[in-house]
Amino acid sequence: MRKKLSIVILDSDNDHYLGLCAMLEEKRYRAIQMPSLESMQKYLQKNTCLAVILDIEHESVDNRIIRNLTMNYPAVYFFGMSKRHYNPELREAICYHIFVCLNKPVNPDELYYWLRSIDEDESDPNNHCKV
Repeated sequence: MRKKLSIVILDSDNDHYLGLCAMLEEKRYRAIQMPSLESMQKYLQKNTCLAVILDIEHESVDNRIIRNLTMNYPAVYFFGMSKRHYNPELREAICYHIFVCLNKPVNPDELYYWLRSIDEDESDPNNHCKV
């Protein structure tokens, strides 16, 4: 049996976070809740994870923060999630730095699809750049 893959979650809605945890735990993922951007950055400096699911409506999140996160942790896939279908203030980050945007509440089938696709991509040795 493969070990559980870690997914870091920053979600200001605790009830939604608990639902995400339950979804992820049903499969082979381990959800790790972060209370703030600062704690998430500290965690990412010391630990590996497959992806970060980031509530892009969180008060601290802006284009610069998302850009810096994706530049500092290029091996991590960043998912955005939002209740709104349109976030013009984050257009740059969504276009260039977020791997995928999910609607809140997150659809389990959509989440599993994207996680499975990045997990398969990561495990395929032919998909990595040769230096």
